[in-house]
Amino acid sequence: MAVNSTVVLTLILLVLMFGAGVTSSVLGFTTGREALKGTTQPDVRPSNYAGTGKQGTVASKDQVSILKETDILKAVKARIEGRDPEKTTGTKTKTDNTSSKPATAKKPAKNASAKFPLNSRDGGVTLEVSAASQRGNSMLLDVSMKNEGSQDVRFLYSFLNVTDDRGRALSATAEDLPSELPPNGQVYYGTVSIPTALLENAKEVSLTLTDYPGQKLQLQIAGIPIAK
Repeated sequence: MAVNSTVVLTLILLVLMFGAGVTSSVLGFTTGREALKGTTQPDVRPSNYAGTGKQGTVASKDQVSILKETDILKAVKARIEGRDPEKTTGTKTKTDNTSSKPATAKKPAKNASAKFPLNSRDGGVTLEVSAASQRGNSMLLDVSMKNEGSQDVRFLYSFLNVTDDRGRALSATAEDLPSELPPNGQVYYGTVSIPTALLENAKEVSLTLTDYPGQKLQLQIAGIPIAK
């Protein structure tokens, strides 16, 4: 009986594929074993943590110590404040009590109502801030101006310079203030609006205003407390 050449060829291909599969498996196993050589599984047997014998003592020395969350927070806070984390352990209560006392003593200084009115005078012109309040997303400064000099004074309120106690320049809008201030001693009232988003971490603001175009007057009010 003649053997079909197609059947023979199929058998040969199957044998070659089987041999290739076995060879690949052996090579993969050998390569993986070599790569993991020297790697051992951690010993987590309970017996290593029990007992008072020598073996148990040695195993306890190799245990990984787990830090408490409070100790980690102490160390992080100490590093942020520039202190030695080791010296702060066990003294957190005393340090916090000591540092909290000055903060309590400084609270009366933040009372905005005790500082108003604030004013500046130059060349017969007076600029005054009588109050600060917060409305919506803006801090409003109640401002008044008067001219007791001998001639008209013009102002361009785009020259109004507002900065905070960190030296950052702030965007501000003046409303209802006159562009020309006559020398009649009359008081003119208006507001200066500052977006509260620009006042983050600031405690005070300062106003600086000069006349236009001569820029001879320097009206400056510093230490205006931020309205809360």
